[in-house]
Amino acid sequence: MRVMKPNRVTRVYTQQLVAPPPRVFPLLCPVREAEWLEGWDPPAVFSESGVAEPDCVFLTAAGSGPAIWYITRHEPASGFVEMIKITPAVTACKLRIQLRPVAVGSEATISYSHTSLGPAGDDLVASFTDEHYRQFMRDWEQRINHYLTHGSILRSG
Repeated sequence: MRVMKPNRVTRVYTQQLVAPPPRVFPLLCPVREAEWLEGWDPPAVFSESGVAEPDCVFLTAAGSGPAIWYITRHEPASGFVEMIKITPAVTACKLRIQLRPVAVGSEATISYSHTSLGPAGDDLVASFTDEHYRQFMRDWEQRINHYLTHGSILRSG
């Protein structure tokens, strides 16, 4: 058995969203995300209800390889969701989203924590810089706000 100190990076960002948490929370779902994110199309979603719920599992494909996502906590009343994403031989990732009402709309505090599982994961952890994460979060924020305002996907290009 090898016990190693983890090579891990955690980034946190707070988005400003134009709708209240009860309107935003259902969109934080492997099925409903396709309504607002261009190109989102997980090949499989395993769900009793057909949408996000505790123990929902879904698969995604990415540049770093196929990933398995598992929703560990799904709490609509408190606006909180937590998922674990495993990209074999690359990373184990914990995603946490906490929605809070504000005067106009809501805030979404989003945390990604990537732990390397090998050389490809080391590269991912090294590239997951503050600037990279800010750009990723701002793009997500712009896309979900566009959907919340216009009811349509913000198309690239």
